Amino acid sequence: MGNSALKSHLETSQKTGVFQLMGKGLPEFPEELQRLTANLRTVDLSGNKIEVLPAAVGNFLQLKSLTMNSNKLTTIPAEIGKLKKLETLSLNGNRIQQLPPTLGQLKALRTLSLAGNQISEFPSGLGTLRQLDLLDLSRNQIHIIPAEVSELQAIEINLNQNQISVLSAEISRCPRLKVLRLEENCLELSSIPKSILTESQVSLFSLEGNLFEVKNLRELDGYDKVRTSFGTATFWAGLWCPSWFLLVSAGLCSSLLVLDGL
Repeated sequence: MGNSALKSHLETSQKTGVFQLMGKGLPEFPEELQRLTANLRTVDLSGNKIEVLPAAVGNFLQLKSLTMNSNKLTTIPAEIGKLKKLETLSLNGNRIQQLPPTLGQLKALRTLSLAGNQISEFPSGLGTLRQLDLLDLSRNQIHIIPAEVSELQAIEINLNQNQISVLSAEISRCPRLKVLRLEENCLELSSIPKSILTESQVSLFSLEGNLFEVKNLRELDGYDKVRTSFGTATFWAGLWCPSWFLLVSAGLCSSLLVLDGL
């Protein structure tokens, strides 16, 4: 990309507070953006070839949205924690393996999207993100969801397409969790905590593509208790389903649970 084109983008961004430069093959974070640290609110550098998010990103104190999907990032600098106004951080499709502890300092963060990276352990220290609405960790390499998950304030947690075989019952204690996605993992029926069905705030529970058939959910301890709690049984396409019913697709129940009493 030529210097004149970049200069034109910078001039526009100085007026709008928005810098978007996607799919241009940029090999590095534009150093020229440092001139705009005082007024940039949105940065989108998706679809480039950037390998390093520099520590200088911590100077963009007015930044509310940072999107760098589909680059080649391997780490997130600790200085990210300085962005106290950041509401959206989207780094999907990179090569990130772990998160810095300072990520927990982003008190205004509402969306944290890290799908399609190389994260193998569920991130710790995110319970301090009190405004968090969405945590997307789909398409990573996570095996275990630990008890610490109970500290999360997220409304939706997406863990689709990981390698999860252990799911802590503490997830049912997440105070605001409404949507829990666990499709295409390695969960056995016995790995599903009954407390998710009987004690949590979850109203949409997606489980398709694990190591059990959805019809076997009826074998879970607490199944009858859930049925009683949420009313009478419901019939769909000739298949008996409880009141937290299984959505029907092509005449068959898929494993998308909707807890209709919430």
